[in-house]
Amino acid sequence: MTAISTAMAVVMTPFNLSFWGRRIPATAAILEEVSLDPIDMLLTILLILGVPLAAGMAVAAARPGWAQRLRRPMKIFSLGAFAMFIIGALAANWQQFLDRVGTVALIVALHNAVALAIGYWSARGLRSPLYDTRAISIEVGIQNSALALVLIFGFFDGLGGMAIIAAWWGVWHLVSGLAIATWWSRRPVPVPAAA
Repeated sequence: MTAISTAMAVVMTPFNLSFWGRRIPATAAILEEVSLDPIDMLLTILLILGVPLAAGMAVAAARPGWAQRLRRPMKIFSLGAFAMFIIGALAANWQQFLDRVGTVALIVALHNAVALAIGYWSARGLRSPLYDTRAISIEVGIQNSALALVLIFGFFDGLGGMAIIAAWWGVWHLVSGLAIATWWSRRPVPVPAAA
């Protein structure tokens, strides 16, 4: 599910940013100012998401032993890189963050709660097993804030408001993701039988 979502993000992120961003006058002006090129964004996302995804899948298929040995070091590396993105975004916009922390925290928490609920209740509505429902809820509710920060710094010159939200989003998603994963781990459900 994550692989499919990541592969779709390569195309859907530039499309959605361009399509929806042009519908609101204030954001349309920003998109014009930065001369957003969807092809450049597509290539950036492909490099950030597509190449590592394809490389990881190729290594796992060709050399499963290597993939297993690299799993932990790659987790540590990716968490370290993620932390550096968040620290950089907050440091570059620290005063703006302090001025708006309450609003930003509320917006991010509400967005996250709505996304988790949409994922959960959509899956329940489709009569997915509870095991799958939980996975879908996490997949919909936890987003790639590192990708957002790369796009914000690469295409919007680290625009303060965007960077603050994406950085806090990364922090909050760790908190909410770990909280919900811990809660659910204490309430295990049966794994569905393979089809």
